[in-house]
Amino acid sequence: MHDYSKEDIFRIVEEEDVEFIRLQFTDIFGVLKNVAITSSQLQKALDNKCMFDGSALEGIVRFEESDMYLHPDLNTFEIFPWRPQQGRVARFICDVYKTDGTPFEGDPRYILKKVLKEADEMGYTFNVGPECEFFLFHTDDDGLPTTITHEKAGYFDLGPSDRAENVRRDMILTLEDMGFEIESSHHETAPAQHEIDFKYDEALATADNLMTFKLTVKTIAQRHGLHATFMPKPTMNSCGSGMHVNMSLADKDTGRDIFDRTDGKLGLSEDAYHFIAGLMKHMKAITAIANPLVNSYKRMVPGFEAPLYIAWSATNRSPLIRIPASRGQSTRIELRSPDPTANPYLTLAVCLAAGLDGIKNKLAAPSGIDCNIFDMTDDERKFVGIDSLPVDLYEALQCLREDKFIMNVLGPHVSKKYLEAKEQEWNSYRRQVTQWELDEYLNKY
Repeated sequence: MHDYSKEDIFRIVEEEDVEFIRLQFTDIFGVLKNVAITSSQLQKALDNKCMFDGSALEGIVRFEESDMYLHPDLNTFEIFPWRPQQGRVARFICDVYKTDGTPFEGDPRYILKKVLKEADEMGYTFNVGPECEFFLFHTDDDGLPTTITHEKAGYFDLGPSDRAENVRRDMILTLEDMGFEIESSHHETAPAQHEIDFKYDEALATADNLMTFKLTVKTIAQRHGLHATFMPKPTMNSCGSGMHVNMSLADKDTGRDIFDRTDGKLGLSEDAYHFIAGLMKHMKAITAIANPLVNSYKRMVPGFEAPLYIAWSATNRSPLIRIPASRGQSTRIELRSPDPTANPYLTLAVCLAAGLDGIKNKLAAPSGIDCNIFDMTDDERKFVGIDSLPVDLYEALQCLREDKFIMNVLGPHVSKKYLEAKEQEWNSYRRQVTQWELDEYLNKY
């Protein structure tokens, strides 16, 4: 984590011949946006005087309140290593403010900051380690993405079966140039599917890093003539891409892992169980944020490893929430349902808020499930009280609308705009007639 002053920024820009600076921010749908300035406008940017028209962005603001200011976070300053060495390009990640000088309530980064402030007041630091999967596909003659791949590699395969080893290598070297600590990378289950894991960090830094990670992966893939997609389910008969989220709470003064307790059941503290209970209580509503696309739910069907049921376990990987074996300072809770199209700021905000709700109200977690949930019958799952995740985006949106706690975490602006846009997306999808339907029904009826 950098600790830059304005003087540091001016010095680096001059010494490194930075000519262009991108002021980046993320919309409510998790899409990275930016306003580009030249270095001659750096003083204006650092004085928080760079403005943009928010009315041009879908679902952001009403027309009459369109003017917004970008406030750069100095510690997010980074030079893009893939750009020219002369006239280099750098970026800041920015917070969005209104003209009256107050934070814009529709800024996802602000929503996460609010929940982190609540955790801080309770004495906690929220640490997160993501596991982000993606696909690499060929492009067509016009440079547009396809779902074509020539490789047939599987889980943990290596070259020459894994034809993208060198692409991943370039991605990792570029990410390390940008300050990432890469812990591992490997080929995933499906052909053309990959995973690169970077070290956990405090939640705000992790959300920023996820946005930077996706931009970097796409950029380096493009330099190799490939298209990187974080779409959850781009191919029909293979596993989709998830973004498992490993979460832990630390005492903000001592750094002690709050979830660890050597004399507790399974080595977990009471607060760990309360946190799990909070996640489970609000999980259906969280799904609308953590799995935000129509396509997200194509990944979450039987037979493709993604979790379908609201349960937890310390012994197997089929439940929604898994407790990895590591204890001590590495004790953590892994949520396995999110996918990489989720807005990381909103996803971490609602997960943390739900966990804190569990701690504050001392919610009791149900018993862990020690068998493979997919092998249980519906009656067996019902008997032990295992509920299911929403089966599609429409059901998830209804669950979000009914969960007043999560709606309040998002705030009235984001919850309203998000629901409106996603319901429109669902209705647009419902109007489509697919090739499957034509093949199945046209001749038969």
